[in-house]
Amino acid sequence: MRFLHDVRPPYDLTYDDVFMVPSRSAVASRQDVDLAGPDASGTTIPVVVANMTAIAGRRMAETVARRGGLVVIPQDIPIDVVTEVIGWVKRRHLVLDTPITLAPAQTVADALALLPKRAHGAGVVVSDGRPVGIVTETDLTGVDRFTQLSQVMSADLMLLDAAMDPREAFHRLDAAHRKIAPAVDADGRLAGILSRKGALRATLYTPAVDDRGRLRVAAAVGVNGDVAGRAEALLAGGADVLVVDTAHGHQETMVAALRAVRALDPRVPVVAGNVVSAQGVRDLIEAGADIVKVGVGPGAMCTTRMMTGVGRPQFSAVLECAEEARRHGKHVWADGGVRHPRDVALALAAGASNVMIGSWFAGTHESPGDLQQSADGRLYKESFGMASARAVRNRTAEESSYDRARKGLFEEGISTSRMYIDPVRPGVEDLIDAIVSGVRSACTYAGAGDLTEFAARAVVGVQSAAGYAEGKPLHASW
Repeated sequence: MRFLHDVRPPYDLTYDDVFMVPSRSAVASRQDVDLAGPDASGTTIPVVVANMTAIAGRRMAETVARRGGLVVIPQDIPIDVVTEVIGWVKRRHLVLDTPITLAPAQTVADALALLPKRAHGAGVVVSDGRPVGIVTETDLTGVDRFTQLSQVMSADLMLLDAAMDPREAFHRLDAAHRKIAPAVDADGRLAGILSRKGALRATLYTPAVDDRGRLRVAAAVGVNGDVAGRAEALLAGGADVLVVDTAHGHQETMVAALRAVRALDPRVPVVAGNVVSAQGVRDLIEAGADIVKVGVGPGAMCTTRMMTGVGRPQFSAVLECAEEARRHGKHVWADGGVRHPRDVALALAAGASNVMIGSWFAGTHESPGDLQQSADGRLYKESFGMASARAVRNRTAEESSYDRARKGLFEEGISTSRMYIDPVRPGVEDLIDAIVSGVRSACTYAGAGDLTEFAARAVVGVQSAAGYAEGKPLHASW
């Protein structure tokens, strides 16, 4: 990347402060751009879901990996639960979504409690392992909550072969004017569910898979306690990437934790952070990091900068840290500060190999939180920062009441925030579509066929607040 007119400003910049200038391009189509991460994480799109309890769960991990990204399971979850989640994700189908299954005798109330767990809003009614009906939120609207599903389900099923090519599945669904259909194996047993949009996406995205063709998933470990023991258990459980994580990554405790993990001789990439300086990158790489996480304070749930004054504008932090990592043959992940697809593109232009996203994905059907409704009828989920009092309470549940109370006095994150479901893009895949579309187009504007070329060819300028505002679309006349 270079700055417009080759003038590098003497002050640090956020994503809002910069823009990209188009260059002469030989890339004919955005679909010709290869978005596979240049690091060893195995992503085919540059999206990593941050290890936040309100965001990174099994449904998120399954869905994002199927589209080529990676989810990091948080470190404050019991190790047996994490290994169970990893195994569950590994057993998911590469094309078919995991269905919500219900029995014919279950009630409308049972279905209504489960349907919001999937963006497609459908459940499959199953008897003896075979689909006998399908229910959607529309079928259940205005129906008594104690009514059995056998009385309201649609029994006029269209069944897909689980091994069917996604393109053929799309054409079959489209010709039948169906949005969704169960898929069955050779014995007629339910294997999954596929929507028309899901079939289309399966032709556009390449799943992130391990060397055995299973979906990839990452897991985090903190820097305190038995770091080596937890890391060893995560490796044994099948984690594809280990993330050694703490808010202040440039400290001796992190260095010791990294060395302990590296001593296990892991056969997977080791990520560590967070830092915002070249020296921080050097020290973590020397301690054993393959990838360094960059970002202190830019996250939507983070209050670090307002509480402590510590942090750094994210674009400049990523730019400097990526340059240093490149000197050592390593990579950085840009962690935090992403609000729009443009921010993802700019982080990649600054040299990040992947971009971590947290709160933006909290307001989706796939995040772990329960769907709630505000007084004005808007649907939302609650999110919270991982350094908030709420997260500290969860993380210290087994400590003494005194130690918990003492740690609860010190927080650097929001304990509750409403993340509204966008009715236009209610699922994480909808957001991924927007992000990937924006990044692909940004690469074509730069004349780059892949992310390495993009970071080399991007030309970035500095703009005023008015310049940033000028680029925003107007949804109503002025």
